[in-house]
Amino acid sequence: MKFIDEAKIYIKSGNGGAGCVSFRREKFIPEGGPDGGDGGRGGSIIMRAVGGLNTLVDYRFQQHFKAKNGGHGMGSQRYGKAAPNMMLDVPLGTQIYDEDRETLLADFTEVGQEITLAAGGRGGLGNIHFKSSTNQAPRQSVPAGLGEERTLWLKLKLLSDGGLLGLPNAGKSTFLAAVSAAKPKIADYPFTTLAPQLGVVSVGDHEFVLADIPGLIEGAAQGKGLGLRFLGHVERCGVLLHLIDAMGEDVVADYKTVRHELEEFDAELAAKPTLLALNKCDTIDEKEIAKKVKALKKASGGEVYAISAAAHQGIKELLVIMSKTIDEYRLQQREEKERNRPMMLPLHEMGDGDA
Repeated sequence: MKFIDEAKIYIKSGNGGAGCVSFRREKFIPEGGPDGGDGGRGGSIIMRAVGGLNTLVDYRFQQHFKAKNGGHGMGSQRYGKAAPNMMLDVPLGTQIYDEDRETLLADFTEVGQEITLAAGGRGGLGNIHFKSSTNQAPRQSVPAGLGEERTLWLKLKLLSDGGLLGLPNAGKSTFLAAVSAAKPKIADYPFTTLAPQLGVVSVGDHEFVLADIPGLIEGAAQGKGLGLRFLGHVERCGVLLHLIDAMGEDVVADYKTVRHELEEFDAELAAKPTLLALNKCDTIDEKEIAKKVKALKKASGGEVYAISAAAHQGIKELLVIMSKTIDEYRLQQREEKERNRPMMLPLHEMGDGDA
């Protein structure tokens, strides 16, 4: 399935059905009167988050969505049928923006979340509503409401717990394949991943989702390469794993290039917990490894892990640390959610005073 993380759609809810102006006329029944029924409500367009999806490809090939109109009212007090709502399913992590691409309407982070994007038009009122002792033959009705129409932008930000960062050919796809059941493209010639890949990593009794983001290049923050387009997918990660190619001539320059692009793109993203690993250490000798690890420690001010994804060296220790960092992030998110939840007053404190 092709990975699509952005789509533009046009939606229109259904119009309400017209109210009916009708009078009861039946043989052998002397008392007639107004009996026009109401029209039915038009269908609304509702978007909801579902599991099992990880792309917006369905909205690349179909961009127009129109709900059905409500049924018209008829005589004999027959009411029009309400039109069914149209449900649009999107993957977790989808954000909905208005046509200006800046006004955020919804951000789906949990399965089952819903939002009504366009409400269906109300049904019109028939003349049965206007009968009275002084108006026994009303010929007026209330027009039906029109549906809403709007243009929206959908943007997908994958909900991964951890994200892999690095220059092209740093070994991110190889690392993902080594620690999960994901099958990204891997070859013995230089190329870069063209779309984010997801894998589920198991560490003891814990599991977390790891995303491989296309490689960053110098100038990505100004729109060069593919990495900038996909950086939004790691904004929700609890930890970033920055991989450095041990075969590179200047590993410190490689490290600073990615850090600079992160800071240019989003300072909050650059401030996330980040683990630094020197990859492909099976291709150089111990002396060279020690030299490059020391240089990276000095440049980053933190711990540097010497690993080889292809040879499965040093990976277990790194995954344990990633899992602990992610657990801490999840706990922090839950606590923040609890703090922001509206406080509900006890019933005995919600009365009307002394009354």
